[in-house]
Amino acid sequence: MGVQDHKEAASGLTGLRAAVLTVSDTRTEETDESGKLMIELIEAQGHIVSSYRILKNEPEAVRTAVSELAQEVDFLITTGGTGMSPRDLSIEACRPLFTKELEGFGDVFRLLSFQEIGSAAILSRATAGSVGRAMLFCLPGSKAAVRLACERLILPEIKHLLAQVRKA
Repeated sequence: MGVQDHKEAASGLTGLRAAVLTVSDTRTEETDESGKLMIELIEAQGHIVSSYRILKNEPEAVRTAVSELAQEVDFLITTGGTGMSPRDLSIEACRPLFTKELEGFGDVFRLLSFQEIGSAAILSRATAGSVGRAMLFCLPGSKAAVRLACERLILPEIKHLLAQVRKA
């Protein structure tokens, strides 16, 4: 089966449930432009954002929220906490939860970012993987990063990814 065949087979997945988690010590619902954009992009594709939270850069809180939500939704996207500063701990919080890591996601994300912002793209540790039957994507906190990842990688492939993860 080719990639198009797989995508067509997965096209029946509709009304997917998503969770949006902003990881930040400073953002509020009023100032969380990346989270708002993510919700808008997900809903524009006909999916349902059933949970939206803003969490502090505390690994245990992030890990707990992701673990709980992975039981309730089809996919989760975090924004923030993926850089190199001492408080950027989203990757450390989430990577241990992966059933399987999707290594190519971070590589392709950084390549596409490089085409837009140049060498600063190497500062991103964006990653993705399955957490049981759900998919988890960890993105940088900028609106540009959210738009790039959602429009060019996550939303075009989410049904295909979930169909693969859920194969018996």
